[in-house]
Amino acid sequence: GWDWRGGLGLSVVGCREVHVGEPVRALVGWQRAMNLWSEIYRCTQVFPRREIYGLTNQIRRAAVSVPSNIAEGKGRRSKREYVQYLYRARGSLHEVETRLEIASNLGYLPVAAFAQLHEAATGVAKPLNGLITSVEQQINPESRQPTPANQ
Repeated sequence: GWDWRGGLGLSVVGCREVHVGEPVRALVGWQRAMNLWSEIYRCTQVFPRREIYGLTNQIRRAAVSVPSNIAEGKGRRSKREYVQYLYRARGSLHEVETRLEIASNLGYLPVAAFAQLHEAATGVAKPLNGLITSVEQQINPESRQPTPANQ
């Protein structure tokens, strides 16, 4: 099992095709995004008070948007809608990465914390990109890359 409140200690699970009835909690990208969100929330608690409505709020909102968009897309009617929400999640992830850089440049994040959060964000991006590819291939099977099996 996994515990999104327990930090970044997830085991690596490979990407696989998405099945209609599969719960969002089964998605590795969502699990990792939940871990990233909780770690960012913890790290931003020590940001300067003057940033509560600025960078602190911005980075937290972007971080919570990643798993939220994955979940909302999963609950949509069509795979086309689903993939649109996955792209939104990816965009929010890029926002998180940018705001982590800003926080680091301002000295709000120690180097080790920045490195851990950056690595966690990369850990979200990989299965999220795989999920996007998988759903897009389900929408348009002709877009699959040629392999010996489907040539």
